[in-house]
Amino acid sequence: MSTSNLNPHIALLPSAGMGHLTPFIRLIPLLTSHNVKITVITPHPTLSISESESLSELFTSFPQVTRKQLHLPLPPLDDEPSSKSQDPFYNRFEVIRRSSHLLSPLLSSLSPPLSALITDMSLASTVIPITNSLQLPNYIFFTSSAKMLSLFLSFHALDDPKAKDFIEISGFEPIPKSWIPLPLLDDANNAMKIYFTECGKKMKESSGILVNTYESIEGESLKAFNSLPPVIAIGPLPPIKFERNKSLAWLDDQPAESVLYVSFGSRTAISREQIKALGDGLVKSGKRFLWVVKDKKVDRDDETELVDLIGEELMERVKEKGMVVKNWLNQEEVLSHPAVGWFLSHCGWNSLTEAIWHGVPMLLWPQHGDQKINADLVERIGVGMWAKSWGWGDSVVVVKGDEIADTVREMTGNELFRLRAAQVQDDARKAFGEGGSSYDRLNDLIDSWKCSPDL
Repeated sequence: MSTSNLNPHIALLPSAGMGHLTPFIRLIPLLTSHNVKITVITPHPTLSISESESLSELFTSFPQVTRKQLHLPLPPLDDEPSSKSQDPFYNRFEVIRRSSHLLSPLLSSLSPPLSALITDMSLASTVIPITNSLQLPNYIFFTSSAKMLSLFLSFHALDDPKAKDFIEISGFEPIPKSWIPLPLLDDANNAMKIYFTECGKKMKESSGILVNTYESIEGESLKAFNSLPPVIAIGPLPPIKFERNKSLAWLDDQPAESVLYVSFGSRTAISREQIKALGDGLVKSGKRFLWVVKDKKVDRDDETELVDLIGEELMERVKEKGMVVKNWLNQEEVLSHPAVGWFLSHCGWNSLTEAIWHGVPMLLWPQHGDQKINADLVERIGVGMWAKSWGWGDSVVVVKGDEIADTVREMTGNELFRLRAAQVQDDARKAFGEGGSSYDRLNDLIDSWKCSPDL
């Protein structure tokens, strides 16, 4: 099903959630600039409004990209309790899995024939058996760190009875169990663990694993992968600039590097009690801030008015030095704005790489998933501070406003973070600049598609 010409045809299949979609959106312009024909297969309907809007911007900006929709019948999940999750994004992964019979005829119908398919990591267990049956090369896009990938590929280590406090993976530094989400350490077959282990197994059957990382920050981890499939570092993928968000007008009136941007990602919901404590801390810190508030995992479900979330009193206090918004912002635009000097983040991998690309130091409050592993990396390379005492963001313990204010002042008062962030930014841009390690690896991959023989 592969072609041998200078214009290979590659299909991309992203999954649910902006954290999974964003790296695909960044990859597409790079492939089209190398005369690669692109077809993007999007599960329909999208789960969130932000996904729908981002895809609309993508196809408007790149009309040469073909869009195909994988229509989801949205089957109920009640028949298998182990596959049901409280997280709507994991439930969507499961819905896509159950709709996989629609994918094979769709892939076979594309013209010209495909040279390869790039699939999101969350769909590995679903898609790889299909592409193997079609004899179609399939690359997994792993949308987290190389260190997190080591955990996926060594999923058996999670159940090692000898592992007391650390997860041991050959060739890698031990990972503290306290950094691993509790569902992955649970003996029961919950939805997250099933997804994690099944995808980890199938990734090993792929043609290669693409990772949005680079040697300067994860060189040791990348070197430790010494078996098939090849792990290909192609990051940090540069941002794409769509239309400017009107919400940034407030930033235009702020002094350079004076604003703390506060956001916990597109799928993190914080309790209302913690929202109010966070707002209190931001005000007490004395810093200017732009704060994105969210109390539902999926934006379509978020109908509460902003004033009802944080209260009238806090709304008034915020106005003195801050701005609070409830709508989704284009984070790339915010982090690239001259007024933004720091970033209070959940440390999702996309947020981490975006902050590095723009040279913005980070204060880290991991919420779930891979984010403690990511936060450790940020501290190691010296571009931020991890508030370890705050625990996971979904903890029942509320971090008080006074503690948040003190930590914000401590972090923003340390100029060493800003100096180091500028150095790491330079390294990141060199990695993806002409002759850089990630630039060369992506070009080698594209060349391999152009030279691939007919099957």
